[in-house]
Amino acid sequence: MTLERLTTVDADRTDLDDAAAARAALTRRTSARAATHALRAGGLLLALGVLALAALLSMAVGAKPIPPGVVWDALWHFDGSYDHNVILGLRAPRTLLGIAVGAALGLAGALMQALVRNPLADPGLLGVNMGATTAVVAAIFLFGLTGVDAYVWFSFVGAALTAALVYFLGTRGRTGATPVRLALAGTAVSAVLLGLTNGIVLFHDFVFEQIRFWQVGSLAGRDLAVLTEVTPFLVGGSLLALLLGRSLNTIALGEDLAAALGARIGRIRLLTAAAIVLLCGAATAAAGPIAFVGLAVPHAARLLTGPDQRWLLPYSAVLAAVLLVGSDTLGRVVLPNGELEVGIITALVGAPVFIALVRRTRMAQP
Repeated sequence: MTLERLTTVDADRTDLDDAAAARAALTRRTSARAATHALRAGGLLLALGVLALAALLSMAVGAKPIPPGVVWDALWHFDGSYDHNVILGLRAPRTLLGIAVGAALGLAGALMQALVRNPLADPGLLGVNMGATTAVVAAIFLFGLTGVDAYVWFSFVGAALTAALVYFLGTRGRTGATPVRLALAGTAVSAVLLGLTNGIVLFHDFVFEQIRFWQVGSLAGRDLAVLTEVTPFLVGGSLLALLLGRSLNTIALGEDLAAALGARIGRIRLLTAAAIVLLCGAATAAAGPIAFVGLAVPHAARLLTGPDQRWLLPYSAVLAAVLLVGSDTLGRVVLPNGELEVGIITALVGAPVFIALVRRTRMAQP
C-alpha cells in the first residue's frame, strides 16, 4: 500500500472519528435537554399539587374551621348543609379568585421584568396598580359606579397611562432606564396618586364606603360574580403572556441581535404591554392593589427555571397563586378576632425581598 493511500485511509478514519464524536456530543446535548425539560415539567406538576393543597386549606380555614374531608364532600357531594353552603358560597369563590389574581400578578411581574430587563420591575413598584386604583376611585367619585363590571375599564386605562408615565420619567437623563431610576419613578408617581386617591376617599363618605377594604388589597367578600366579570380579561392576558415566551427569550439577547434574528421588537413590546395591562387591570379591579407578588415570585421561579421565559412564565403564575392563596389563609388566623387583608400579608413578605434586591442592584452597579 502506497504512502498516498495510507494517508487517505488515515484521513477517512479521522473524518469518521470526528463525525462519531459530533454525533455523540449531539446525543448528549439532546439527552441533557430532554432531562432538563422533564425535570422542569415535574417541578411544575409539583407546584400545581402544592397549589391544590393550598386551595383545600383555604376552604377549610376561617372563622369556623371545617375539616378537609367535609370540604372534599362539599365539592363533590353537595348536600345543602350549613358547612357545604359556607364552602361553596363563600370560601370556594374567594379561593378561586385568589388563584386567578395571584397567577395574573405573577405573570405580570415576570413580563414586566423581561420587558424592561429590570429585576426591580413590579406592577406595584412601578405604579401600575396604583394607577388602576386611582382610576377606579375617580370613576366611583365622578360617576357613582359600584360594581367590578362598571369600573374594570377604568382600571385598564389607569394602569396603561401610569405605566407609560413611569417609563417616560424613568428613561430621562443620560443613564437611561436603570433599575433604580425606574423604581424611584414608580415610587414617586405612586406617592402622588396615593395622595390624590386618599384626598378623594377621605372627603367623600360614599367613595370611602365603597373601597375601604378594596384599597388595601382583599379577597374577602368577593363572590363568584366578581370572578366571572374579570375571567375573560385574565384568560386573554394569560394566554397572550404564555405565547410571548419565545419572543421574550429573543429580546433578552439584546435588541440588535434580536432584530438581526428577525424579531419584531415593536410588536413584541406592544403585545407584552397589552398583556400586562390586561392582567394588572383585571386583578386590581377584582381584589384591589396587591403589591410585591409580581416582584418576589419571578425571582423565586428563576431559581428553578433559569432565564427561559417559556418556563419562567408558567412557574411564576403557579407560584404566585400559591403565595396569594397562602397569604390570604394566613391572614385569617394571625389575629384572634378578625383577619388581615391579603395585601398587608404580601407586603410583609415582599418588602424584605425588595430591600435585598435594591441592595444587590446598587452593589452591582459601578
